[in-house]
Amino acid sequence: MQFTGKTVAEATEEGLKELNLKEEDVIITVIEEPTKGLFGKLKGKAVVEIEVKKSGVESAKNFIDDVLKILDINAKAELSGTEEAPVINLIAEKTQEVIGYRGEVLDALQTLAGAIANIGNEKYKKVVVDCENYRGRREDTLISLAHKLEAKATDMRREVILEPMSPFERRIIHTALAESTTVTTRSDGKEPQRYVVIVPNDKDEFSKPYNAGRNNNNGRRGKERNGGRGGKFNRGARRDKKPVTDEKRKTPSMFGTFLGNSKDI
Repeated sequence: MQFTGKTVAEATEEGLKELNLKEEDVIITVIEEPTKGLFGKLKGKAVVEIEVKKSGVESAKNFIDDVLKILDINAKAELSGTEEAPVINLIAEKTQEVIGYRGEVLDALQTLAGAIANIGNEKYKKVVVDCENYRGRREDTLISLAHKLEAKATDMRREVILEPMSPFERRIIHTALAESTTVTTRSDGKEPQRYVVIVPNDKDEFSKPYNAGRNNNNGRRGKERNGGRGGKFNRGARRDKKPVTDEKRKTPSMFGTFLGNSKDI
C-alpha cells in the first residue's frame, strides 16, 4: 500500500499507524520524495510503499508451491498449525505423487521448507509438510509395529533389526519403546540406510539377530529357480548322478561332516 506525507518520515509514520504495524515488520520503499525549492522550501510530496514482511513459513509455503509447479504436480500448499508448530498441508489430485514411497517425497519437501523458513533465524523452527494426515497415519502404523516387534524380541531373546528408516520414523520407534521394561533401542548403520535395533533386556548372547526388514521372498524365489526346495542339491538334481555304492558309503566324507555340523550352528 502507498502512503503520502510532507516528508518520507511523515508518510512512513502515517502508513505504520494505519496498518498498526512496527517498522521492523514491514518493507518500506520510497516511491517519491519532495524536492527542495528556493530558500530550501520543500516542493511536492513524499510517497512510500509499505509491504508487510512475509514470515519464514509463508516464504516456505510459496517455495513449495513453486517446486510443485516445476515438478508438474497438480497440487497446492496451504498453511495450518500454529506459529510455534507450523504445518504446510499439500492438497493434491494424486496424493501418492507428493507422498512418495513411505513419505520420501514429503520428507524431501519438508527439508526444503525447513531450510527456507529458517533463513536468518537464530533459533530453528520445525516446519512439518503433510498430505491428508499421512504423518499421523504413518506414526500409528509404526507405533503398532514397534510394540509387535518388542514382544517378538522379548519372546525370542534376540535382537530385532528393522528396515532402514528416516530420522523422523526412527524417532517414533525410539519414543514408542522408551518406557519399555523388556527392551531397549538403538540406531545403527549410516544414512540413508540407518535403522533401529530392538534389544531385549534378557538377550541370549549366542543368538543371531532377527532381521524383521529382510525380504524373505528372495530366498524362496532362488530355490524355485533352482528346481524347488533345496536348490541345485534337490532330489531331482541327483537323478543324473551315478548310484552310491556300499564301498563309498563306508568312506568318511569331510564335506558331508562339515554340512552336518553347519546345521547345528
